[in-house]
Amino acid sequence: GALRGGAGLVSVACPESIVATVASVEPSYLTIPLPEDNAGRCSGEARVILAERIPTVDVVALGPGLGQSPEIVDVVSELYRDVEIPLVIDSDGLNAMSPRRESLSDHAGPRVLTPHPGEFARLTATDIQSVQSRRADAARQFAADHQVVLVLKGAGTVVTDGRDLFVNTTGNSGMATGGSGDVLTGLIAALIGQATSPLEAARLGW
Repeated sequence: GALRGGAGLVSVACPESIVATVASVEPSYLTIPLPEDNAGRCSGEARVILAERIPTVDVVALGPGLGQSPEIVDVVSELYRDVEIPLVIDSDGLNAMSPRRESLSDHAGPRVLTPHPGEFARLTATDIQSVQSRRADAARQFAADHQVVLVLKGAGTVVTDGRDLFVNTTGNSGMATGGSGDVLTGLIAALIGQATSPLEAARLGW
């Protein structure tokens, strides 16, 4: 998604045991091997390498393929809090923030969160039915409360920064395909990397 979105240079940080596999899929991006735990997920030690590499990039897309563990919760929470450049956060990045939802307002730079209704329900400690019954209002309130850009996916995707709000009335059931949200994450990140504001990148990316 980031490559197709026009990002000039894309680096993929992933567990070191799968670097060769990831690199073989697409020769156009760089790989960053990360220390891993016994289950092959990124370990807490990954924060050291990420702290060295993140200052060299313009934007970070975080979450797709990350997996879930207590160490990942710690790493994601620290990145969310401390990184000064824009972060686009999806899937397991959002799941990692759910146990730390009280810290969602504590961040050092722009944040774009792209949950589907289930992920948004976890972030807000509510349920999918409640989310779906007031999508626009819930999205706007959340974005305003935490000073983030929110992309609440699904039929009638909502994009808001807590002030302005946009609803995408286009699309079809073909968009409800596994991995399409990951592509959106990369596309929004690529647009931000090309000096587009987080809100405009989210609008264009949908």
